[in-house]
Amino acid sequence: MKKTTILTALFCLLLSVSAVFAQEKAANQAKTTNFAGNWELDVSKSKLTGRMPIESMTMNVTQTDKELKVESTTKRTARTEAGDAKGMEVVNGGARRGGMMGGMNGTQTVTYSLDGKETKVETPGIPGADATLQAKFEKDGKLNLSSTRTFSGQMGEMTAATKETWELLDGGKTLKVTREMNSPRGTQSSEMIFTKKQ
Repeated sequence: MKKTTILTALFCLLLSVSAVFAQEKAANQAKTTNFAGNWELDVSKSKLTGRMPIESMTMNVTQTDKELKVESTTKRTARTEAGDAKGMEVVNGGARRGGMMGGMNGTQTVTYSLDGKETKVETPGIPGADATLQAKFEKDGKLNLSSTRTFSGQMGEMTAATKETWELLDGGKTLKVTREMNSPRGTQSSEMIFTKKQ
């Protein structure tokens, strides 16, 4: 009789613990924000650094339970030999190259795993400069994306890292991307405001 009572108590305890975990999991899933959509950068509302002379940028974002895929197309502002009116500089007679998502002209596709694990991808056109990507949701639904690249340069091995925080505003019509880029050239911070295209 005593053994039956103990087993019953243990069974009830296990059920209670399982219920708590299930509620916690459901709560966390409810806070997972869906960033899918076609987004267009509003340059006038964004705060871009002098090293990010972007004329236009669009992002096609697809999202599943397992991954976030970002296809970005960027057109950068043309620069003259003397630099433009905003003081954007020219390096070796040409424009500086950006090393992260949206930093160069053309289209770039990046896929993040949404299980919290790091993934490694090759950097197109830069042999040996593989990138490590990671995505994590915060409890308030914001998404943190990080990208780290290590590559060889004239001064030896160098590392460039980008951290982004994605946040939906205006009922999902606006995407705010706060970005911090760290490289041997220093730290750049920017705030990019995207509008959802219909």
